[in-house]
Amino acid sequence: MSEYQNAAHEIGWDDQISVDGEQYVVLEEGDYDFTVTGFERGRFPGSAKIPACNKAVLTLTVYAPEGTANVKYDLILWSSLEWKISAFFRAIGQKKSGEAFVPKWNQVVGSKGRAHFKPRKYSTRDGEERTANDVASFYDAETAPAAPQQTCAQPQSGGAAWQGKF
Repeated sequence: MSEYQNAAHEIGWDDQISVDGEQYVVLEEGDYDFTVTGFERGRFPGSAKIPACNKAVLTLTVYAPEGTANVKYDLILWSSLEWKISAFFRAIGQKKSGEAFVPKWNQVVGSKGRAHFKPRKYSTRDGEERTANDVASFYDAETAPAAPQQTCAQPQSGGAAWQGKF
């Protein structure tokens, strides 16, 4: 079983478990640096204003004094929302303002940027009130406000992020 320690894997009925999980961190409203730690291609099911179309599901990780927050952010690939796609790619430095470009989706994971995050309250189907972290806006990489010195420590790794392969 030790070969599976760091890899995602199925847990057997009689396997020992030890990971308790991390507490969900709600960020205070403000500006934070983020790292893109996940990217999935998906489908937006459609709504009253936008038909079904492609979407990118991004995981933005923020290392804040209160802990590590993983924020899911959907980029819906529809023409009326093209400005949001541009804002994200300007934030990670792939796109320059006013220039056309083709996104390099395979280079998104590991990219860094800065955004304004804001908590959002919502109710579950059972009526329970919860809070989620939302991205209110992205800052262009070229003009992003400087990050204040933070007292939190980012996890250090000895090299590149693990990609799920040996």
